[in-house]
Amino acid sequence: MRAGIPPCPPSRGASPPSRAGRDPPAGPGAASANPTPRRFQKMPPSLPATINIREPRWDQSTFQGRAKHFFMVTDPRNLLLSGATLEEARRVVEDYRAGTVHPGLTEDQLWRAKYIYDSAFHPDTGEKMILVGRMSAQVPMNMTITGCMLTFYRTTPAVLFWQWVNQSFNAIVNYTNRSGDAPITPSQLGTAYVSATTGAVVTALGLKSLTKHLPAILGRYVPFAAVAAANCINIPLMRQRELKLGIPVTDENGNRLGESTAAAQKAIFQVVVSRIGMAAPAMAIPPVIMNMLEKRAFLKRYPYLNAPLQVSLVGLCLVFATPLCCALFPQKSSMPVSSLEPEVQDQIRKKDPWLETVYFNKGL
Repeated sequence: MRAGIPPCPPSRGASPPSRAGRDPPAGPGAASANPTPRRFQKMPPSLPATINIREPRWDQSTFQGRAKHFFMVTDPRNLLLSGATLEEARRVVEDYRAGTVHPGLTEDQLWRAKYIYDSAFHPDTGEKMILVGRMSAQVPMNMTITGCMLTFYRTTPAVLFWQWVNQSFNAIVNYTNRSGDAPITPSQLGTAYVSATTGAVVTALGLKSLTKHLPAILGRYVPFAAVAAANCINIPLMRQRELKLGIPVTDENGNRLGESTAAAQKAIFQVVVSRIGMAAPAMAIPPVIMNMLEKRAFLKRYPYLNAPLQVSLVGLCLVFATPLCCALFPQKSSMPVSSLEPEVQDQIRKKDPWLETVYFNKGL
């Protein structure tokens, strides 16, 4: 272009120069191509801070609701979660309880975080539980130990070894899932462990000697009798501090009212019944099946399959027995105020004269 000569105006009919980013594209549907401004876009609704995640998701007054809850708590897949996942679940749960809702958090994600938290952290102390002591470890640990107890029950050394392994595991589980926040001293732990192991071994060896001249099928039930006897010894001894000092009792809103030994007795009784019930199917059904299989040519030809088959049968039973027997009693158990010790009743009446029922964590 030469200096001093203005540019030629656009010819008639020529399109004006486009303004990038301003004008909509031409053509059909051009009017709908312009997106809605961001300030007018619909945002996902925020999760309300009123969901009570201190309680299970399902109705705990029914067996079905408790069973659904414990199928989630005892899910062995929870053992595979990383430490970072556990801490993230803990942060979500604790923040939500404090009234802080994470942006974009859905109700399903909240409940998933709550059950991850419950599977790894103690409900009363909030501390991270020992891996093998968590309820999610019950099925893989018990299927291995119980399967071996049912397989290797014929010799005294085998009985001694597997009863010792079982009671060592039970001691860890009972300590990890104790009720309340009172510490247990090493001497109390040692007393409970030695007493339960001795009780289990004595029961197993005594019954083993009595069944020598009885049908072989009866000998297969010796381990179950030993386990039942050991649970009656191990659990009360492991939780003896609760029997002496009591466990926390609360109102329906979780307000702590005091400590009760009567509540501790009821809690421990319920746990003993649940534990024995938990072991019953896994130690009663496989022996019958294995007794029939051992008479067949298949196991005689492949005797090394005895233990794997036994462990698999026990595992199949435990997958269902563990959550269903945990659900026999509500985790947040209750009892009338009138059934508590007189001094605890007086203490509660001063705080709330009209209160009729108190609640407590029974443990697992």
